[in-house]
Amino acid sequence: MAVSPQIASLLGRRGRLELDDMLAALVVDGYLLADDAKQVRMGARAGRATVELHPLVLIANAKMVNQRDPGRPLRLETLTEWLAGHAGLPYLKIDPMKINAGSVTQVVSHAYAQRHRILPVAVAPGEVTFATSEPFDAAWATDLAQMLRRDVQRVVSSPIDINRYLQEFYGVQRSIQLAHDAKGTSQTSSAILNFEQLVELGKTGEVGADDRHVVHIVDWLLQYAFEQRASDIHLEPRREVGLIRFRIDGRMHKVFELPSPVMTAVTARIKILARMDVAEKRRPQDGRIKTRSASGREVELRISNMPTAFGEKVVMRIFDPDLVVKDFAQLGFSPGEGTLWRSMVERPHGIVLVTGPTGSGKTTTLYSTLRHLATPELNVCTVEDPIEMVSPEFNQMQVHAAIDLDFAAGVRTLLRQDPDIIMVGEIRDLETAQMAVQASLTGHLVLSTLHTNDAPSAVTRMLDLGVPHYLIQSTLTGVVAQRLVRTLCPHCKQPTTQDPQAWNVLTHGWDIPVPERVFEPLGCLECRNTGFLGRTGIYEMMKLSPRLRSLISADLDLGNFGKAALLEGMRPLRISAADQVAVGLTTVQEILSVLPPVENFDDTLPEDAQP
Repeated sequence: MAVSPQIASLLGRRGRLELDDMLAALVVDGYLLADDAKQVRMGARAGRATVELHPLVLIANAKMVNQRDPGRPLRLETLTEWLAGHAGLPYLKIDPMKINAGSVTQVVSHAYAQRHRILPVAVAPGEVTFATSEPFDAAWATDLAQMLRRDVQRVVSSPIDINRYLQEFYGVQRSIQLAHDAKGTSQTSSAILNFEQLVELGKTGEVGADDRHVVHIVDWLLQYAFEQRASDIHLEPRREVGLIRFRIDGRMHKVFELPSPVMTAVTARIKILARMDVAEKRRPQDGRIKTRSASGREVELRISNMPTAFGEKVVMRIFDPDLVVKDFAQLGFSPGEGTLWRSMVERPHGIVLVTGPTGSGKTTTLYSTLRHLATPELNVCTVEDPIEMVSPEFNQMQVHAAIDLDFAAGVRTLLRQDPDIIMVGEIRDLETAQMAVQASLTGHLVLSTLHTNDAPSAVTRMLDLGVPHYLIQSTLTGVVAQRLVRTLCPHCKQPTTQDPQAWNVLTHGWDIPVPERVFEPLGCLECRNTGFLGRTGIYEMMKLSPRLRSLISADLDLGNFGKAALLEGMRPLRISAADQVAVGLTTVQEILSVLPPVENFDDTLPEDAQP
């Protein structure tokens, strides 16, 4: 893009951008109307006495209509891209997940970076890349290249992002360093032993100076995870450093590295917040933390730690009520699946099972269903291990193995509590299965989970546990198997044609026409260039019909039972997933990365029974 005369005129002065010149250039380039530019100018002059903002921020805050994209306001990212084009420099949307804060903060001091409004974003052996929002002020780059004896590359980024991550990166790194130094850290492991003294000081109220730095690191970590839409935070000790990783949309992302003594301090801080035994490091422990996100939403974290070769590994599972509890459409149910699911769970009695591996969304499905069912007229009780999310609508009990309060004992107790609906966290053994059956036979609706790969296998799993087949016939209402798949980013997905061969792999054995139009991932600022944003469920719903009940026997043939379920209307996971591809929510490649290899599918209908 050629440099406009208005922007070029800035180069002859001090190199810093001026609002009047920016507005004039935007009018010339067709982004703003002259009247809108005048309005922005007058508003900025009125507010200049209180705050001095970057010209791009002032223009973006005015929310004027983008004349090149009518109906949408002129956004800061659009303005930043426009400025980068005029400066002849690359545009960079800063993604903190891709920046090694520990290394970039060693390049220049915080004071120097703040003075020149720059942020180091990448460090290589012979080169350092800096983000700036003042692309025509380049004197510092020449000076730095001489001081660092490395090439200095510049990219243009949002001034708000630069200012924010300047504070975050340098602030967190300073806290890490101070916490590190305060323990008298050397390259030996002896410094780690001093942390018990810090814990004792904390318990007596004599908080040391370095304790607030550990608090800062933990607070930053939690808020950062909320912003990144992480479902889990992993703190993993290694020999030299501790790794921090987030699980976002089902994928693990490395976020940060901490020195081992600081990782020990952070782990202990989390254990204190979760009311766990800080001194106990040999046995696994569970706990929970209730906190708030930056927007004020209440968020619960379930904490689990376990001993490893180099220290305690901590996993924090994040339960945001706004994300965990959804209506049936948000869960990914099609209208037909929603109707079928309601017909199973809105009965006065019976057992409904949700199956799938860990992380397949069973908790979200059950909690959302219980929220749907819970009314002032019903008594809803749960027994869980542990309680995933405290909810005011339910009466929740947690399993405690140390006092012999297991799932079976919990259900036995709940039966004396006059329940209408019982949710059992998981059926693991015969005793729990027998109590669930008894609860169903005595007129209660029981919801629970099993770990099986598909819906028909739940019946054989119950038989394997030792439940008599006639009791399964009498009590089991239905089974739902589910998985989670990533959904395409709605901001950047683009239409394409479906490869027939890939479609045939997914729909093997089913006569389903290739969709005329599907979508593929592209990548944008909103999805951090992954092309995917969020996840949705795919479901295999098996409601027990009279014919299926008649097939349940002590020597059940799973293959024949599965074929009968298909003939009774059950749609396999991959066929449910094909519907999601056809409506543009996900891709065949994403589905096949979640489901078993196609040669393992045993869910094809006989040719004379094709829909």
